[in-house]
Amino acid sequence: MDMSTTDFKCSETKKNLMRAFAGESLARNRYTFAAAECERQGYQALKLMFLFTANQEKEHAELYYKHLQDFAGETVYVEGGYPAEHRKNVIGMLRAAAQNELTEYYDVYRRFEEKAKEEGFPQIAEQFQMIREADRIHGERFARFADLLEQDRLFVSDVATSWMCLNCGTVLEDTNAPLSCPTCHASQDFFLRLDLVPYGRLNGGGAPRD
Repeated sequence: MDMSTTDFKCSETKKNLMRAFAGESLARNRYTFAAAECERQGYQALKLMFLFTANQEKEHAELYYKHLQDFAGETVYVEGGYPAEHRKNVIGMLRAAAQNELTEYYDVYRRFEEKAKEEGFPQIAEQFQMIREADRIHGERFARFADLLEQDRLFVSDVATSWMCLNCGTVLEDTNAPLSCPTCHASQDFFLRLDLVPYGRLNGGGAPRD
């Protein structure tokens, strides 16, 4: 149990939790919108990646919200700025998502973590720290996909690489993702490098290979 030096009801940490809840909730919606745009443009794997991340943002929001359960029925007034990132360009969406996630990691949640420690809420501080580490992974993954798209290398590798079909789970080794899955016949846009599949590293982890 937190040994608080500040009354939680009057704390900045209480407001920061609401700011974080709002930020994660908005990110979830942005990624859901981005997923729909990816599907429209034929990037099925990127659609699934955005939805996967959106679900994790929902979980983050719920964790923050639970700390505010004692204030049910009240209104928590906060000031905050949130990005307006309504884009149609997939690379732009990925770049914006990467920047927003890494801003949370390097700046926003770091400040929230330090404030929670200062006010005597170590458990909340630890949660900010753990979630911002997850956001770092989100940001780096978004940036990696943006790089591959800009280089026209989403389905091409310099060396033999494992590719997973996100429709049926088939894994193949080659320099290029197949034009269609030999198992389920899903199109090439369902394939990702296995090292970039966010649902689990089946090859023991390690850095993504080109």
